[in-house]
Amino acid sequence: MTVAAAFGGMKRAVDVVFRVGCPDCRAHVELGANALRLAIGATSKTTFYSFTCPECGVAVRKPAGERIVELLTGGGVRTLRLHSAS
Repeated sequence: MTVAAAFGGMKRAVDVVFRVGCPDCRAHVELGANALRLAIGATSKTTFYSFTCPECGVAVRKPAGERIVELLTGGGVRTLRLHSAS
């Protein structure tokens, strides 16, 4: 039996919650992984995470360094890999 088969049906024991701040209304809120999106680009300028502030409704986009990318991916945030046009 493979590891994937053995653990395939398991759910997380605890939902991961991320604390984020809105630069618009200055609210600090906790969001689940499903409320965040991570885009990984070729450079640090094209790697970011985004969410909609539940307090004011503004779409927020913040840069994501290497550590943030690790935390978000490890916490189950959906990730989009951006490809540059050649």
